Amino acid sequence: MTSAVSGAAAGDPVGPRPPLVSVRGLGIRHDGATTWSPADASFDIAAGEVVLLLGPSGAGKSTLALALDGLIPHAVPAALEGSIVVDGLDTRESLVAELSTRVAMVFQDPDAQLVTGTLLDEVAFGPENLRMPVDDVLARAEDSLRRVGLWERRGENPDRLSGGGRQRLAIACALAMGSPLLVLDEPTANLDPQGIEEVYAALGELVAAGDRAILLVEHNLDAAARLTDRVVVLDQAGRTVADGTADEVLRGRADELHEMGVWLPVATLAAMRLRSAGWALDPLPLDPDELRVALDAATSPAPATAVPNSSTSLAETGVSPESGTDATYRRSSGRATGDAAPLIRVRGLRTRRGRAEILHGIDLDVRAGEFVAIVGANGAGKTTLLQSIAGVVPVPRRQVTVNGVDVSRIDLRSLSRRIGFVFQNPEHQFIAPTVHDELAHGLRLQHLPEAEVEQRVHDVLRRFGLEDKADVHPFLLSGGQKRRLSVGTALVAGAPVLALDEPTFGQDRARADELLGLLQGLNRDGTTVLVVTHDMQLVTEYATRTIVIGDGRVLADAPTAEVFSDETLIRSAGLRLPPLRRAFAGLERHPELAGITRLADVPYGSGFDPAPASATPTEPTAAR
Repeated sequence: MTSAVSGAAAGDPVGPRPPLVSVRGLGIRHDGATTWSPADASFDIAAGEVVLLLGPSGAGKSTLALALDGLIPHAVPAALEGSIVVDGLDTRESLVAELSTRVAMVFQDPDAQLVTGTLLDEVAFGPENLRMPVDDVLARAEDSLRRVGLWERRGENPDRLSGGGRQRLAIACALAMGSPLLVLDEPTANLDPQGIEEVYAALGELVAAGDRAILLVEHNLDAAARLTDRVVVLDQAGRTVADGTADEVLRGRADELHEMGVWLPVATLAAMRLRSAGWALDPLPLDPDELRVALDAATSPAPATAVPNSSTSLAETGVSPESGTDATYRRSSGRATGDAAPLIRVRGLRTRRGRAEILHGIDLDVRAGEFVAIVGANGAGKTTLLQSIAGVVPVPRRQVTVNGVDVSRIDLRSLSRRIGFVFQNPEHQFIAPTVHDELAHGLRLQHLPEAEVEQRVHDVLRRFGLEDKADVHPFLLSGGQKRRLSVGTALVAGAPVLALDEPTFGQDRARADELLGLLQGLNRDGTTVLVVTHDMQLVTEYATRTIVIGDGRVLADAPTAEVFSDETLIRSAGLRLPPLRRAFAGLERHPELAGITRLADVPYGSGFDPAPASATPTEPTAAR
């Protein structure tokens, strides 16, 4: 793979080959919007390159991706300035059907592009529409399904797949098109750690031949950094502010990216903290193995160079590193003792989807004030369990109770006052024409005074950085903004329990930190939080207790530190240890770091700001 446009072979009179993609001065403004997002993006992509597009939430990354295949402006009305040329075609002048032979797209929400009755038909649909010979169509479909591990399920309906399974299917559909440019918008957001590794391995094989390129919009940089050739960064206003190799941008401009609120690999963030505390870590590592090697070669600075981290650091709570996350949060969460009656009670839960039984006799209790993570491989039953507890899917009587109420015998409006649910895909819960009305809807159904409704809505808009989006249709928000709105709709009603499915999906680092800090604060004030996530570092950082689900059954239910101390369990469940545990566990030369599992507990110096002021929730307001 290359990081520059390939030149001609020696003696070739043709000269340098033009880039596969050329974006120049691109600005896009959706109908009804007042801001341009992106505002001024410029970059090239050469055949054989993997280009990572980074930027804070709202910078216009997903919008730019939609413009590459012509959906903007041909299908999604928007004003477009500047130009995009893909394989010689101007996207503003070429039809979407013609561009589809040059650009294959995987959306943030895979359900938005699945239309047929079987996995095989779904993957064959695109090549069939290109009028390819039947044998070629079937060969492409089989190869693509095998690459993502779905060939054995080719006869199933896509609706039977988990969210991660549907994400794999959408990737297979894009691969089958054979287009020279593959655009992937958050392709691993719904995948378990093993699935992420497999997808990136398949993508690596795809680009190794050198005739295809990938544009990747991704927040999970722990996996993406290894595949990336170049990194393009948009700032909050949607302007290109960096374009270079992964080393030049992710290592060389890490401080700038951190200040912007852009995700960086967890190992890089940990190294930045340590470097500010006096550790010689140069160049910055991008993955746990690099961090471990760098620490083995580094000399520990004098203790006086470090400063206390935060009110939740291990040093300040007096908890030993071996006791880990659970002990830290037991001390601060204020949750009830083991003798208190459970707030949520699940007994013999068997949930079905059609004829298939997904959960097989689940028993568990959740007490008021706990912060519980539910983890497992794709298809294990995590989301089904969360939806069953929240009454989103039908459950048999007397199998799930919330605060003493049988969820099968209460209407959803009444249940929502007891437990707020946030879907994996935010669009699935939006029903109002504006952001303001979406937040106000549930409150008005409770017949609250309008003054109280307005005050609560205003508070949530401000808290989530959506004040200037109050009159915008929810579907016109960026992916990160949609997620913040979906969480806000659950919070605004003040339910004592919050159940969230992949809450950080589509968020930049600043927004994810802000959201999880908010959930942590609510938890400390007594709100019970249940989270389904594939982000093992997130679990380690925030959850006091972790439930591991496998094949519709509970494989483990214990304090988070205990769960992640059992690598055999984690591997057998199709999961992976969090990055910091992989980097620090068993460090012999620096035992003071060996027990750290949370980023919040990594020492840092006075020159490092763990939460930059520029990460406050704002959106660009300047007109183009």
